[in-house]
Amino acid sequence: MTNPSVLSHIQLSRSLRSALAFAITYLLALSACAPVQVRLGRKVYLDQIPVTSMTASLPRGPGIAPGEKSPLVAVFTEPGGEVLKTEGEGHGKILWKDLKVEATLATANQKGVLTLSQDPTISDGKAAHVVITVPSHPDLRAELDVPVRYDYNYIANFSGSSGSSGTDGFNGTDGMSGSSGSMDPANPSAGGNGSDGSSGSDGSRGGDGSDGPALEVRVALRQPAVGSTGQSLLQVSVSARGDKRFYLVDPQGGSLTVESEGGIGGSGGKGGRGGRGGSGGIGSPNGSSGSDGRSGSDGSSGSSGRGGHITVVYDPQVQPYLSALHAISPGGPAPVFREETVAPLW
Repeated sequence: MTNPSVLSHIQLSRSLRSALAFAITYLLALSACAPVQVRLGRKVYLDQIPVTSMTASLPRGPGIAPGEKSPLVAVFTEPGGEVLKTEGEGHGKILWKDLKVEATLATANQKGVLTLSQDPTISDGKAAHVVITVPSHPDLRAELDVPVRYDYNYIANFSGSSGSSGTDGFNGTDGMSGSSGSMDPANPSAGGNGSDGSSGSDGSRGGDGSDGPALEVRVALRQPAVGSTGQSLLQVSVSARGDKRFYLVDPQGGSLTVESEGGIGGSGGKGGRGGRGGSGGIGSPNGSSGSDGRSGSDGSSGSSGRGGHITVVYDPQVQPYLSALHAISPGGPAPVFREETVAPLW
């Protein structure tokens, strides 16, 4: 039997550990607040610092691809030559909330991250432009042109619907306690036996995932303008169930992988818990307790669907660049590639 003082010590230790864990979690959450980080010296308010110049850059490369994000970094120089950078990708002390970022074509969030629409028809032939100003230092301004790039490995994923989850089994009912007997030495009687608990029912099987959708991929080649130093680009449309997506791919370094995957099978239902046996009645002798019921078995998961049929229709001019196109249909039929004239897609 556990000593009460030892038990109290264990319970106290658990309470202390819980309180310590809560305090640590609270302090970590608090340290994420800007005022706290400023007091700790991890961040600075820009309106309290004299700065003479500002520059901006995209550290992950000079351009941005449709559907992608690209973080900005702003660098400030103090009168004495000390350099300060923005938080985030710059790993510096300057807070982005102290800056104002405006962008055309792309959008910028409050963390200094640019995002370009996934639809290339919006950005085709254009470039994003970013302007960063500092409300506390009206004389500071940095501008940045952000070209749109297409040498990116795109993935167009379509999938079937997931199977429904199986229903859980019902719990078994607990057994009845046995009736009390008599423990009177002069007139003893046995306690009644408890009844057995009933078994829980099995969980049902999860539903099967549906097959991936059939996809039609159309590919045209867009040649650079005469006298231009630009690259030939692949115009691609991927259609499924009324959903059409467009891509613009530079085959010199970029690619497009089209996937039609079956839906994931639903999880099986949990088996019901077996009922507890009833306790034996008190008597002389005591009655026997009933047996616990068997717990039900968990249902099996449903099967995943197969990949859908993919048809790739490409213009004859695309033939030299077919290695930049990939079609994947796990468990489904082999993709079909068909050559025919494909007019410009936009």
